[in-house]
Amino acid sequence: MRKAKDDELYEEMCRVVGKVVLEMRDLGQEPKHIVIAGVVRTMLANQKVKRSALTTEAMETVIRALGYEA
Repeated sequence: MRKAKDDELYEEMCRVVGKVVLEMRDLGQEPKHIVIAGVVRTMLANQKVKRSALTTEAMETVIRALGYEA
């Protein structure tokens, strides 16, 4: 059961990072890890957006994985 949860979290992390990287590319920005972490932190701070617990956990995990605190 834990493996399925880990796989689900990993897939959501990839979705979150992929979305950020593609949006940055569209804006002409270079997707460096510090910038990606900052964008995800800003997204996470926006309490007006309703997101699932899985997405929130994925965003927090991405920030930590990039070397920053959520």
